[in-house]
Amino acid sequence: MTRLDRYIFRQLVAALLAVTVGLAALVWLTQSLRFIELVLDRGLSLLVFVELTGLLLPSFFAVILPITTFVVTLFVYVRFSTDRELVVMRAAGLSQWQLARPAIGLALISVGTCYALNLWMVPASQAAFRAWQFEIRNELAAILLQEGVFSSVGDDLTVYARLRDRDGTLRGILVHDARERGAPITILAEAGRITVTPQGPRVTLENGQRQQVERVPPPPGSPPGTPATTRLSVLSFSENSVDLARAARGEENRYRNAQERTIDELLHPDPAEHIPERDLRRFKAEAHQRLAGPLNALGFGLVAMATALTGQFRRHGGGFRLFGGIAVVIVLLAVGLMTGNLAARQNSMIPLIWLNALAPGLVAVWVLAGMPGLPQALRHPRRAVAQPQGSGL
Repeated sequence: MTRLDRYIFRQLVAALLAVTVGLAALVWLTQSLRFIELVLDRGLSLLVFVELTGLLLPSFFAVILPITTFVVTLFVYVRFSTDRELVVMRAAGLSQWQLARPAIGLALISVGTCYALNLWMVPASQAAFRAWQFEIRNELAAILLQEGVFSSVGDDLTVYARLRDRDGTLRGILVHDARERGAPITILAEAGRITVTPQGPRVTLENGQRQQVERVPPPPGSPPGTPATTRLSVLSFSENSVDLARAARGEENRYRNAQERTIDELLHPDPAEHIPERDLRRFKAEAHQRLAGPLNALGFGLVAMATALTGQFRRHGGGFRLFGGIAVVIVLLAVGLMTGNLAARQNSMIPLIWLNALAPGLVAVWVLAGMPGLPQALRHPRRAVAQPQGSGL
């Protein structure tokens, strides 16, 4: 690597780090607001909140890095052109490929980073995030019940406590348990205390009533079509306990989404899981997107090179070419989202994912090479001057 290559590469790396970290921080800030209620309502510490939402950063970087590679490459080389540095470099005898060499090296580093993120860090961080989120919402939520607030533990269990003493004793407790279909239970108790067991948190209630609505079948000999009746049963107790860790736990332990699975698990899922056919198609499309997606960093970098290094030099810059390169990448991102959705529905569309990842780079290489095979008039339409007809000279 020559001194000039190192100069350009340093400019690119510094800009890429600044833009990528800044954009990832902005996306993290907007996405983390969804979980701020865990701090405000559940009483979690700020450190736990930052650690939990920090697990989302690898997936943010995997999506952002190809885009920032394009933005940084394009604007750094446009700045070189505006400052007349490219003119000096070309006058020194550097070719298009020599000028593009530092940007291609940066794009290859981005490709390797994206592969490390997609194949290892993103599945691991997503699995840890979902496991931690489930623990907070279904277990810590029960431990950190707030006084005077109806706290939902899962989708079918609600707990209310009027007061909480300094020693952790709850006063004026209401528990509504709808986990048993068709037989909801409401428990009222004067006091209670939450304890943590190996099976999860439990609340021990004192001096209360257990009310349950039961369905009573029609008595024998009733006319056909006689509907069942309901009966309210009330049981007074001096001590009772309710498990607060069972809500929705089975579903979370039974199933993992596509983001949590490795490439091998996506392409070869365990038959014992009995995954629906719809999800199998989605898993296969997700695997190919992870394998093809990092190539967008190289393709976008080459598109930036084709935009910044080709075309005639203009004293006041090439705003139209700059806008054209940005529009091309925006269209490619939109097409990538569309092909990903189509491939998730029909796996026969998976080749479109690879076409969208490879075609932009190949076309950009052809443009950087001078568009061989294209007539001279189409390569440089402004240079094609019409000859006068019927000249008598």
